[in-house]
Amino acid sequence: MPETPNRPLPPRLPRSEPDEMLRLPDDRQLVLRVMPMPRDANGGGDIFGGWIMAQVDLAGAVLAARLSKGRIVTLAVNQFIFRQPVSVGDLLSFYARLERVGTTSITVNVEVYAERNPADIHVVKVTEANLTYVAVTAEGVPRPVPPQPDAAN
Repeated sequence: MPETPNRPLPPRLPRSEPDEMLRLPDDRQLVLRVMPMPRDANGGGDIFGGWIMAQVDLAGAVLAARLSKGRIVTLAVNQFIFRQPVSVGDLLSFYARLERVGTTSITVNVEVYAERNPADIHVVKVTEANLTYVAVTAEGVPRPVPPQPDAAN
């Protein structure tokens, strides 16, 4: 997509949450931080939802791989909610929390926050998702997840 440097930003969608979320969470693990670039935007100037989904999958996999102590694969995207559009220049922080550990599976909740306006930072939750990963052997066969300490998340 050709860049148009003087193009005004598209209007924001109505907020789905009040502006009370002004800081990043401290009850989750920061697993990824990234700033989307113009190549990640659609024709309307918003970041593609598929790009955000890929980043969420990577973020959830960080925690799942740590906990499984080995290779994991994505089994399911159980829930995915886009709360706010994301723009070029937003600093995205991906926070993960362990939801459930099964015999071979790990379910992770990922919340994504955007830091906007560096001169006067405004933090909003833009996305949240639940994903399930399966621990597998080098051959791709499901394997047991090692026992987790009580404070795994």
